[in-house]
Amino acid sequence: MSTSPAPRATRVPSRSRSFAVVGLAYLSAVAVAGVVVLATGDRHPIVVAVVADVAATLAIFAWSMSVSNSSVYDAYCVAPPLIGAYWLIAAGDRGASAARQSVVLGLVVLWAVRLTANWARGWSGLGHEDWRYVDMRAQAKGPYWLVSLSGIHLFPTVQVLLSSLALYPALAVGTNRFGPLDVVALVVTAAAIALETVADEQLWHFTARPGRPGAIMAEGLWGRSRHPNYLGEITFWWGLWLFGLAAAPSWWWTIVGPLAITAMFVFASIPMLERRNLERRPGYAEHQRRVPVLVPRLRGS
Repeated sequence: MSTSPAPRATRVPSRSRSFAVVGLAYLSAVAVAGVVVLATGDRHPIVVAVVADVAATLAIFAWSMSVSNSSVYDAYCVAPPLIGAYWLIAAGDRGASAARQSVVLGLVVLWAVRLTANWARGWSGLGHEDWRYVDMRAQAKGPYWLVSLSGIHLFPTVQVLLSSLALYPALAVGTNRFGPLDVVALVVTAAAIALETVADEQLWHFTARPGRPGAIMAEGLWGRSRHPNYLGEITFWWGLWLFGLAAAPSWWWTIVGPLAITAMFVFASIPMLERRNLERRPGYAEHQRRVPVLVPRLRGS
C-alpha cells in the first residue's frame, strides 16, 4: 500500500473574493497607466494613451497569469472611458463642442458599464475561465503565456485602441458645431447599445432555463440574427467614428478602427463561435441556413 500523501485539492476562491482580486488588479493597472501618463505627459496625447494602455494591459496580463485565469482581462472594457476622459482633459479648451463631448463621453461610459455588468453577472469567479481561453490553452503549441499575452490581451487592446482613435477628434480637437451628423451618430450609437442590451438580456434568460442542453437560441433578436450582440458591438464603434467625422472631417482616416473591429468579429470571433455551436448543438447547421449570421434579412425575404 502506498504511503504517499493524497494530493491536496486546490481551493477555488469564492465569487466575492474573486471580484476583489479583479478589482485590485484593475486598480493596479490604473496606477500603472497613471505613472506612464506622468512620465510621458509631454508627448502627444494619443502617444501617451497608447503607451499607458499597453502598460495597463501588461499589468492585467501579469494578474491573469498569477491566478491562472485569462478571464481577468474580460473586464478591460473600462479602458475607453478612461482614455476618452484623459484626451478631453489633456486637450484643454481648444474649441471642441461641449455638447458633443458630453454626449460622446456619456455614451462610452454607458457602453462600458453595461458591458462590464453583463460580464460580471455571468462570471462565477476565478474557478471559471471563458471557454475560448480554455480551448486556446488546450490547443497551444507553444507556451500558453505567449498565447495569452498576444492573442487574449494585446490583440484586443490594439483593436480597441484603433477604434478609440475617433474619440480624439470628437472629444479634443474637433471644432465643428454639434450638427445633423452628430444626431445621426447619436441615434446609431444609442441604438447599438440598446441592441446589445436586449440581445444579452434575451440570451441570459434563455440560458438560465434549466434542462436545455444543446438548445439553440432562436427567439427574439436571435431569430433574426445569429449574433445580434456582435452586430450591436460593431455598430457601436461605427457610431463613435461618425462622431469623430462630424467633429473634424480631416480625421476620416480613423475609420481604420471600426474596420478593424468589424474584421475581428467577422473573421475571428464569429467563426470560432460558429464552429463551437456546430459541434455542441444538433440542428445548428439548419439554423445557419434559416437565420443570417449577422445582418438580419428584411422581413418576408
